[in-house]
Amino acid sequence: MADAGPPLVLMALGLVLWLAISATLAGISIQTIGLILFLCGIVWLLVELMQARALPYRRRAEVVRDEPVVRERELY
Repeated sequence: MADAGPPLVLMALGLVLWLAISATLAGISIQTIGLILFLCGIVWLLVELMQARALPYRRRAEVVRDEPVVRERELY
């Protein structure tokens, strides 16, 4: 299952900085930082979803041995 929490938080923080705050700090645009954080969150979320999508295919490729769980006692 994909761990989508951190990318969503990063995207929300980026959107708040991008759309809700209109200030600059010594020549640094907070809106630009928000846009960069939002885009990084999107990329991170896509990577998480692609990994979660590929995970079931890896599980199917495992080889399962047909060995008995319990061995019967040998009689002498």
